[in-house]
Amino acid sequence: MVEGKVVVVTGAGGGIGRDIALAMAKNGARVVVNDIGAALDGAGGSAGPAQQVVDEIRAAGGEAVPNTDSVADAASAARIVECAVESFSRIDAVVNNAGILRDRFFHKMSVDEWDAVLKVHLYGAYYVSRAAATHFKEQNAGAMVHMTSTSGLIGNFGQANYAAAKLGIVALSKSIALDMLKFNVRSNCIAPFAWSRMIGAIPTDTDEQRARVDKIKQMTPAKVAPLAVYLASDAAGAVNGQIFSVRNNEISLISQPRPVRSVHRSEGWTPQSIAEHAMPAMRASFYPLDRSADVFSWDPV
Repeated sequence: MVEGKVVVVTGAGGGIGRDIALAMAKNGARVVVNDIGAALDGAGGSAGPAQQVVDEIRAAGGEAVPNTDSVADAASAARIVECAVESFSRIDAVVNNAGILRDRFFHKMSVDEWDAVLKVHLYGAYYVSRAAATHFKEQNAGAMVHMTSTSGLIGNFGQANYAAAKLGIVALSKSIALDMLKFNVRSNCIAPFAWSRMIGAIPTDTDEQRARVDKIKQMTPAKVAPLAVYLASDAAGAVNGQIFSVRNNEISLISQPRPVRSVHRSEGWTPQSIAEHAMPAMRASFYPLDRSADVFSWDPV
């Protein structure tokens, strides 16, 4: 599917990123395996995880190089893209997968916890995509695949920073798709359902929680990889500006914001008439805020 293409996968030292990198190589791509080797909260760093994935790819007969630059800094992110160009003479696709978590209830969240998560997820997706965009424009072709999350799409407890970043990535992707359409550059999002260390801290104190985790563990990162490979391939040439989810063997197309109900009043509105007429008419269509905290299930529409 991606024979001869050069693909950058960020956060590819483990979890979903690792499986995407392996699948890209298996399908013929030359891969830049980017990972700083940090802990889940972004602390520390090691070249080991990226190198291990590269070794796996090479052992299977593929081509790959490791990269340990951070996506959270513009100059560093640019070096990730340059690594692809210097190693393989071009770049055809980027998969923005790198991420960290610093979960905290909103009223307790610090500025540092907010900033760190936004830097890696949202700024990181921008920095890497922006560095690649120049090359894509010049060659009149390219694909970007961004990892979003149901935490951003439908909300979640204790993840205001992560949710804001992930929903921001959706808007970023849509804007890239519109701005670069004339250069044959595509941009799409995947909201993955998969067991990885990013969700490994889910409590298992009760039988219900343990059953939930056992169910999630069936959703392996490898299930996400085929869609990422497809979106990077020429076969996805007509797919642009979309949001998909992968849940085990199910692929879903996610709806994007559209008006669901509107009310018109010829004489205009006052706060009182809004309270008496507009809101009662719209309330039946309100998004239910009391839905389960389980972000791994939702009611598809």
